Amino acid sequence: MIQEIIVTTQNEDGSTHIAPMGIREENGLIMIAPFKPSATLENIQRNKSAVVNCIDDVRIFAGCITGRKDWSLVPTEKITGQRLTAALSHIELELDSFEDDGLRPQCYFKPVFEVTHFAFKGFNRAQSAVLEAAILVSRLSMLSEEKISQELEYLMIAIDKTAGENEKIAWQWLMEKIENYRQHKKESEIA
Repeated sequence: MIQEIIVTTQNEDGSTHIAPMGIREENGLIMIAPFKPSATLENIQRNKSAVVNCIDDVRIFAGCITGRKDWSLVPTEKITGQRLTAALSHIELELDSFEDDGLRPQCYFKPVFEVTHFAFKGFNRAQSAVLEAAILVSRLSMLSEEKISQELEYLMIAIDKTAGENEKIAWQWLMEKIENYRQHKKESEIA
């Protein structure tokens, strides 16, 4: 099972890199498989640590995909780093092993500190739709226009029926990103 979370890692200059990612648990370890090249992978290789942030504010997922990465952070407890203030829970990780791959190396971490900050009350359908749309936006160049339109049409049902203010904001950011992608693609085809 893959869980969609936010990973925070420390950049070389001490700032924090924030990235949405899917993780898996395997034999008591947490596996993160960032794409090559990526800041997350570089930071993991340099620092041998990462933080898993479990959140329910889908603006953070949509924000990361659309270039909005200025989210409130607080220091971690056991590793050098920061976590999202909005995290419902977080897990501080130390790298246990690394399996290289040409596309997505697998980084296996042992949890060294885990705490719950707030109760998780569950996702509504709109929050799930925003997560799916964020994943879709991260793969725009790999999908046909027909597939993109079909997916968005279906996801829009949940937005229309169950979205609160945060979900509406996140959805709008993602739709702007898609529109910019479509416009750029159209201009490239004309040129």
